[in-house]
Amino acid sequence: MFDTILPADAVEFCPHPAFQYIFVCGTYNLLKSEETVRTRPQERNGQCLVFRCQYDKDDIAQSSFDKIQEINYPALPDMKWCHRSAASKATICVADSQGEVHLLDWNADESRLEETVRKQITGSSETLCLSLDWSNRRNPTSNLGKLVVSCSDGDLVLLDHTTSSIEVTNKWTSHEYEPWIAAWNYWDTNMIYSGGDDFKLKGWDIRTDLRDPTFVNKRFEAGITTIQSHPHIEHLLAVGSYDASVRLFDTRKPLVPLSQTDIGGGAWRVKWHPSAARKSDLLVACMHDGFKILRFHELGVETTLEEMAHSSSVSVVQRFDEHQSLAYGVDWSFGPSSSDQKTAIASCSFYDHSLHFWSG
Repeated sequence: MFDTILPADAVEFCPHPAFQYIFVCGTYNLLKSEETVRTRPQERNGQCLVFRCQYDKDDIAQSSFDKIQEINYPALPDMKWCHRSAASKATICVADSQGEVHLLDWNADESRLEETVRKQITGSSETLCLSLDWSNRRNPTSNLGKLVVSCSDGDLVLLDHTTSSIEVTNKWTSHEYEPWIAAWNYWDTNMIYSGGDDFKLKGWDIRTDLRDPTFVNKRFEAGITTIQSHPHIEHLLAVGSYDASVRLFDTRKPLVPLSQTDIGGGAWRVKWHPSAARKSDLLVACMHDGFKILRFHELGVETTLEEMAHSSSVSVVQRFDEHQSLAYGVDWSFGPSSSDQKTAIASCSFYDHSLHFWSG
């Protein structure tokens, strides 16, 4: 266990083929105020912690890791590496609590992240960035993908790269309350999905004027917190909610779930396994009930999504309960699997500010 000092909420492994031994952890701290009646905005601080791991191929869970860098920021609700070609630099985007996004490149010679771009994307520094996603997960190139960022004022912000920076290309009101999550359809990057504290899942086609969503699913019992398009199965979407469930959707029929699984706590993050060989495995941060690996058995065989809608079997194949607080950040490593085909996993929790390294 590693003490992150500040409450931890995000973990991301680097997908770049040359730097899969690097991962980052983001922290989020609400500074205490002496004011009994608040007269100024709440202040938050955080860090981007950078780690290097040495994989033990015989027992991935026993791999060692050490912190090699810490970068001070406002609080960091989310961060994501961009999937790029092997000849390109490894780039990560960090979203902060003052409405800014930051691009950082990995400098292999110096073994450190270096900020290259900082961009204010909200009208006020009191507006938080809540989540972000890159569009090019399935098609890594030398270029950066497009970015979508959700913000606490209800807006979604679309950004695209230029020669030396990133620019806001569109911004629109998406939800009545906080849109906790925005995510691309990795198979059709004209489509974005968002979920909010208004209990609604929405779809957006960026080729339109974005005044109206392509659909609105109102059949949730609490706020929607996490969404991820499957990188290996077209039309498949995993959606998590504060209602302690994970739903799978066929994006062609987004109003009725293919399956709904009770996970024991609010789902803060869902992550499909990065390998096509384990396309049926979903890693879930379950907030009050630890971390779990769900296996959707039909996805491991040649079952169509239409057939899955009539017969769905899911099991919890592993859980990790070493954290003593809210289970928030989690990710699979893109690095080598162990001899028993397990993958390295890093997870972090909030109030006990802890980071764990395990395998599953």
